Amino acid sequence: MRSASTEQPSSERPVRHTSPTGVARSTPLAALSQVPWADMQDSTGSAAAIPLLLNGIAWGDADTARAALEDLRKRICQYGFVTEQATAATVPFLWELAQLPHVTVRAGIIQLLKAIADARQWESTAAAYPKLLNRRENPVVWERAARQAVRARRGELNRLLSEPDTEVARASTELARALAD
Repeated sequence: MRSASTEQPSSERPVRHTSPTGVARSTPLAALSQVPWADMQDSTGSAAAIPLLLNGIAWGDADTARAALEDLRKRICQYGFVTEQATAATVPFLWELAQLPHVTVRAGIIQLLKAIADARQWESTAAAYPKLLNRRENPVVWERAARQAVRARRGELNRLLSEPDTEVARASTELARALAD
């Protein structure tokens, strides 16, 4: 007599989701480990904590996600300044999280993307103080790279603009306006 398999499914296999286009996608944030976060800087120093914050946003309850998003904002775009090189690397993951219906802070993520898209403080400062451009660590380059990272995925706004969640739709409209310039 044959017995039933007691083998458990592997937790290492990525969960496959079907996107609205019918194309299978892997688990959210699967590419986080491909970014050398420990080699990058955020406003606190090493950007090594960014993956933990993104996972908190993705999988945390509303309070956890809100706190993680606020901490992330302080690390990558505080007071409207793109603070360090880790901002541009974080942007694709923010776009990814903004598309996921289970994420509780989607409107806040989109507002953060807008703040990054609007950031021109370092560029403005460099216009007045050109010596800033001669520094080894050039915040103008980080700012431009972060803005470009937001613009590179603007095609994803179409789905967000038609969201039934009015906060997400409103934030998406504001981001679309910012990217139209």
